[in-house]
Amino acid sequence: MRPVEAYAQASDKGALELVDPDVFRACGDPRNLPFSNDKGEGFENKLAELFAAKLGKKLSYTYFPQATGFVRMTLGSYRCDIIMGFPQGDDQAQATVPYYRTTYALVTKRGSGLEDVTKIGDPKLRDKRIGVVARTPPSTNMAANGLLTNAKSYPLFIDTRADSSAEAMMDDLAKGDIDCGILWGPMAGYYASKASPPFVVTPLTKETTGPPMSFRIGMAVRPTDQEWKRTLNKLIMENQAEINKLLISYNIPILDETNMPITADTLSKRP
Repeated sequence: MRPVEAYAQASDKGALELVDPDVFRACGDPRNLPFSNDKGEGFENKLAELFAAKLGKKLSYTYFPQATGFVRMTLGSYRCDIIMGFPQGDDQAQATVPYYRTTYALVTKRGSGLEDVTKIGDPKLRDKRIGVVARTPPSTNMAANGLLTNAKSYPLFIDTRADSSAEAMMDDLAKGDIDCGILWGPMAGYYASKASPPFVVTPLTKETTGPPMSFRIGMAVRPTDQEWKRTLNKLIMENQAEINKLLISYNIPILDETNMPITADTLSKRP
């Protein structure tokens, strides 16, 4: 591999950008579907393939478990030039324009009577056994609504090479150990679609109190890489329709700015 000095390109502000001109160097988690895995099966893997092709670059991946130190050990250590999924507002790196917006969602069995629940304060959830990942925004809202007594908590920080809180929650829902679960939208949509029969996913879009439940997701670059960021912003804006189709193919619940779902049907009706 060439030394990082060979990647240096001067930006219009005079700072050096250590971005490989020939290789689209992405970083991801080796076992974190639906986002990425070391077999290239996640939607972030597929998006990296798309962008590399658009830029005429080869694609390479550096994998590291997405836990404490992920940004520092990947992007910050110049092992890659981009993290494919990164929430706006996180100050660990610089985010591009967002390429999707999603929210936490309720996952239920069809016929449970909970399919139309769109907020945690809904009376239908009282006395229900609810699965929730600890220390996520929904757990705060559940506490405010007195719903933690019967809740089952799953760990937030895990080694994804060995465990998956999302899979464990979906297994418990299938067995009837919980009545419903609350998961981050991409994980809710992906894992609910794997159940037989598939579970119902309802985005929690009606929350009016507590921490935000919906977030815009972009990509992450180093703060010095301004020209690289502009290139990625242009790619996102020019390929948004194709990106949306990719996300929908993974059953990711994506929302517009009015909290209306973006689906294959709504895409087909757009001019």
